[in-house]
Amino acid sequence: MSLKALDAASAYAAALGKTNVAQAGTGKSAKEALGGADSFAAVLKDAVGSVSDAVDRSQKASISTMNGQMDLIDVVNEVNNAQMVVETVVAVRDRVIQAYQDIIKMPI
Repeated sequence: MSLKALDAASAYAAALGKTNVAQAGTGKSAKEALGGADSFAAVLKDAVGSVSDAVDRSQKASISTMNGQMDLIDVVNEVNNAQMVVETVVAVRDRVIQAYQDIIKMPI
């Protein structure tokens, strides 16, 4: 299945909660489709920051459990949350790369 650049951008924006996927194909610019985000780099920075925050929370939860300050179930929830965030960002990254490759293959 071939992904188009707009589909990848819409999926990325939807994953970040910046826009509704229904906006795909409306002729809006990338900036408008991303809900007025300053730049693609800013969106990527936010995504990486959310992954970093989720991983940090899961590490702190693990340390708190070893110190007897937190229940094991809370650690499992934090680790699962971090895993979901990482998987989402990786899936979006793969779609963006595929869209980039599709753009490169387009005839001029």
